[in-house]
Amino acid sequence: MADSSATTAHPLHPLPTVHGYPRQGTGRELKRAVEGYWAGRRTAGELLGTAARLRRDTWRRLTDAGVSEVPTGDFSLYDHVLDTLVMTGAIPPRHRAALEADALDGYFAMARGDQRTPPLEMTKWFDTNYHYLVPELGPDTVFSADSTKPVAEFTEARQLGHAARPVLVGPLTFLLLAKPAPGVDPAFEPLTLLDRLLPVYAEVLGDLRAAGADWVQLDEPALAADQPPAVLSAATRALRDLGALTDRPRLLVASYFDRLGEALPVLAQSPVEGLALDFTGPAAANLDDLAAAGGLPGKRLIAGVVDGRNIWTNNLERSLATLATLLGLAGRVDVAPSCSLLHVPLDATLETDLDPQVVRWLAFARQKTEEVVTLARGLTEGTEAIGPQLAANRADRHARSASALTHDPAVRARCAAIGPADSRRSQPYEKRVAAQRARLGLPLLPTTTIGSFPQTTGLRTARADLRAGRIDEAVYDERIAAEIRQVLDFQEQAGLDVLVHGEPERNDMVQYFAEQLNGYLATRHGWVQSYGTRYVRPPVLAGDVSRRAPMTLRWTRYAQSHTGKPVKGMLTGPVTMLAWSFVRDDQPRADTARQVALALRDEVADLEAAGTAVIQVDEPALRETLPLRSADRPSYLAWATEAFRLTTGGVRADTQIHTHMCYAEFGEILAAIGDLDADVISLEAARSHMEIARELATAGYPREVGPGVYDIHAPRVPGTAEMAALLREGLRAIPAERLWANPDCGLKTRGWAEVRASLHHLTAAAREVRTSLS
Repeated sequence: MADSSATTAHPLHPLPTVHGYPRQGTGRELKRAVEGYWAGRRTAGELLGTAARLRRDTWRRLTDAGVSEVPTGDFSLYDHVLDTLVMTGAIPPRHRAALEADALDGYFAMARGDQRTPPLEMTKWFDTNYHYLVPELGPDTVFSADSTKPVAEFTEARQLGHAARPVLVGPLTFLLLAKPAPGVDPAFEPLTLLDRLLPVYAEVLGDLRAAGADWVQLDEPALAADQPPAVLSAATRALRDLGALTDRPRLLVASYFDRLGEALPVLAQSPVEGLALDFTGPAAANLDDLAAAGGLPGKRLIAGVVDGRNIWTNNLERSLATLATLLGLAGRVDVAPSCSLLHVPLDATLETDLDPQVVRWLAFARQKTEEVVTLARGLTEGTEAIGPQLAANRADRHARSASALTHDPAVRARCAAIGPADSRRSQPYEKRVAAQRARLGLPLLPTTTIGSFPQTTGLRTARADLRAGRIDEAVYDERIAAEIRQVLDFQEQAGLDVLVHGEPERNDMVQYFAEQLNGYLATRHGWVQSYGTRYVRPPVLAGDVSRRAPMTLRWTRYAQSHTGKPVKGMLTGPVTMLAWSFVRDDQPRADTARQVALALRDEVADLEAAGTAVIQVDEPALRETLPLRSADRPSYLAWATEAFRLTTGGVRADTQIHTHMCYAEFGEILAAIGDLDADVISLEAARSHMEIARELATAGYPREVGPGVYDIHAPRVPGTAEMAALLREGLRAIPAERLWANPDCGLKTRGWAEVRASLHHLTAAAREVRTSLS
């Protein structure tokens, strides 16, 4: 690899660009506008006006920062895969009437459903915490091009004076992310529709060319995962056919999140004019693979050397060295983040509550854009032109490595003392289950919820009042106590069997714990889109982790004192604590996971000592964080499941350990789900019609399962009959003595009216099916 200090000005003037940018606005204006429209407080015109202003602001900021070519089409009112579904005309039959009646309302109905029509399934976008809406396709699917959105947004940017590059989800990724529609043979492969879909892309590309687009980017991240020869053959055919179009823009195929491996030669040899590749993390292997393949002579390469998914400042010297090597491998090299900046917050300089030195370690979307511009300038003008930036970057990275925040000798000594017995329960499940059933005395098909109850305006106001000093801790605590009593009273009245305290004191399932653990930092403005209008503030895991004091004991014990039914202790598991944080990149993630697991193990021990009989350790991110490449998965799953068992392994046989997962494809981790050795697992199943129950049964899963019967991400109240039907479907796969009834996920995003009705229906459904069994 070339020495970055020897980099001189490059005659082709590498240009800085980005693949996409956060959509929400500095004050989450998009969230408020969309939710205002849903609630009837804003008109469609007001919503679309807010969206247009946010797009304009983003393009202006990027251009002012020095970005040479702004992306268009990446902006979405809800989800870019849903936008692609509209662009290709692949509307599910049940939503066509709504879309024809009102395009905007029909669009949101596909995302959220309504009282009559369920929404599209939702799952994770590769190994990120972003959720996309899953296209539903079948052999009868008819595609039709609708270029309205991509053409309008490109034209809008051009009219404002910006050089622009439309970005589309590529046809391969669109089909590979799709699922067979309801009623279609589950063995149906949407990729068989490729020849039917390509003419639609050809028409959209032609429309963009007619509008003046010189380049169009096709995002194909699916090619960074393991793909069989049939997929690679389809990729070859798709790029050949699109490349052969006579009147089209130049094509740039982008892939990211991991190394391309066997897909790299397919892309390199295709007739497209450019590639955008990731060179960060495991995708750094693309550099050697590209050299071995003979490079990209005559093609444009957009080099993703700035991590688009994490928030640590870039190692500019290392990135310059990578870029210097790439200059000899392609006809033209431009500079970019590794992927869309959708996955990071907007601006680190807004974090005035953090130590200014720590802020200098962080790079959000704005800072990453500046890094890309700096690197492009260094390539164009030579490293002496960016000498001050290189010196400051070097000093900031040294300060971070030397900080007391990042190294705690006591934590490291405790991790070094971990032995095999620490991550194993004292008794096998067969003995534990008898002890737990004797202690808990639950009925057949026991009912419970996942943990959280609605986060009302009153609760959010109380937290804001406490932060602002308008109320004191005593007043705040009484409001929390009153909310817990209300939640308990409702659950008792609804007839639930295992209760929760509702988590009214918790702002977020990861942030709440991060704020009480050493090694974590909390941001104030670090919002990132999770799905639709759901935004989260991932904490920053910056140093060695330890627990300062009990985190959940007080309110769990308070709740248990107000009911004779068991109340679950509720914790977020170590893998999810990592996955939904911005994790330090200066040590292996396995080491960080063990540190978090030991801190949580102390909390589990305190809950058990206080008499808590059921403890739930949620791991919704276990599947999400699964590496895209199968060769990397065994090591990940080994440390991930070990971290969970390290958290829970110290409890007695009669303490029931639950875990929860939602909105992911679980089939690839069924063995790992077993390795967690939890007594009960609850999973999303309502939208997928109990698919996970069937998969667990096929895999021979031996423990108790709660496949969800209430889709909490849709604003509809399922009836008793609908839930009873799902329970009966679950019983076809899971024996009644091992089946629970519960919602898909926590209830914090729903309103009380929906929750009351839905949970009454849930318990009624359980009673109905219970009676039929007896």
